[in-house]
Amino acid sequence: MKENKSGLSRRTFIRNSALGLGALVGGYPLLQGCSSGDKGSSGADVAGSGKAVKSCYLPITDATPIILAHELGFYKEMGIASERPVLIRGWAPMAEAFMAGRFNLTHLLAPIPVYMKYSKGFPVKVVAWDHINGSAITVGKNSGITSYKDLGGKQIAIPYWYSMHNVIIQMIAREYGIETVIQDKNASLSDRQMNLFVMAPPDMPTAMASGAIDGYIVAEPFNAAGEILAEGRIVRFTGDVWKNHPCCVAVMNEKDLEDQVWSHSVIKALVKAELWALNNAEEAAHILSKDGAQYLPLPEKVVKRAMMKYDTETYGANGGTGAIQHPDWQAQRLSYNPYQFESATRHMVEMMKQTKMEGDTAFLQSLDPGTVQRELMYTAGVEAAAAELGGLAQFAGVDPANPFTREEVIAI
Repeated sequence: MKENKSGLSRRTFIRNSALGLGALVGGYPLLQGCSSGDKGSSGADVAGSGKAVKSCYLPITDATPIILAHELGFYKEMGIASERPVLIRGWAPMAEAFMAGRFNLTHLLAPIPVYMKYSKGFPVKVVAWDHINGSAITVGKNSGITSYKDLGGKQIAIPYWYSMHNVIIQMIAREYGIETVIQDKNASLSDRQMNLFVMAPPDMPTAMASGAIDGYIVAEPFNAAGEILAEGRIVRFTGDVWKNHPCCVAVMNEKDLEDQVWSHSVIKALVKAELWALNNAEEAAHILSKDGAQYLPLPEKVVKRAMMKYDTETYGANGGTGAIQHPDWQAQRLSYNPYQFESATRHMVEMMKQTKMEGDTAFLQSLDPGTVQRELMYTAGVEAAAAELGGLAQFAGVDPANPFTREEVIAI
């Protein structure tokens, strides 16, 4: 057994990492919210009950459709008022705010609604996937990590226990015979153990740059920020492990789906925003960035890299970082498909059962994946929206002959 190399106490570790990315980007205030009084349209909506879209988001590219649907006026086109999406910094407070009814639309990590519904009994519905892929494993320049086998003996941050990031990093660890542990950072760690802990995404690059952590797995743009601002290295894109996997999803309360005119109009605006982002990635990056409408706390060059840079010269197996092992998949660093495929739900639920997390996870063992698909995934809105907008085949990773069915492809 060996002791952790940093020698930092947990209190010091938390204090240092809590400085967050602000230290790297000139002190930009990551905690700032957006005024809920900033309306994208005025007056009562004509699509339904007069209810405005009140949404929130984490400062990551996963939120692109929710942000763009407001910023580009797509809700307004549907006859619905919308307030500017509110920035919230952590998954737990965002989930709690949604459950408390402060917001009627948000994006959440795909496993969180499973927890909400089947552990807490909350009437949540996944109304669309927000995107596909869009995450990576990034490691520090002095971490000693050049491949998966090097994850043993390392301290790796994840954004939340109920996340695709936690699921995927533990899939990788199992494949390489590395035991996942959840313990204090100062506890001893063997060369065959990987310690996981939760950290807010904006804090990860600074913590990695300071050596407080060895690396992290998280959504963009914090992998691109880790590359550009913290001299980190991406060792694998998650979309190159699980082809076109879901990550964040758009959710509503079941009661809001009772008004199908309103809810389907909101879903159509989201689907339209995904299609627009798919075809206008560079402009989308500008809008989201600190240089555009300031939804994300990073400059355009970082957000553009996060949304667009995916080349084998930089990331390939021969001469690159090895982050792309399957160029034949023709995946993208970040892409879009709104449909909630049953095959992906089934695999996610089965993998969650094998994933270590803090807290009581006993409820997962009795879950039937088919039941989760039927009860949690509301697909009718996406199906209708896609038909009205020209078909699901316009989106990434869709078989035109069978647009609502796919086979999950995983290669660790």
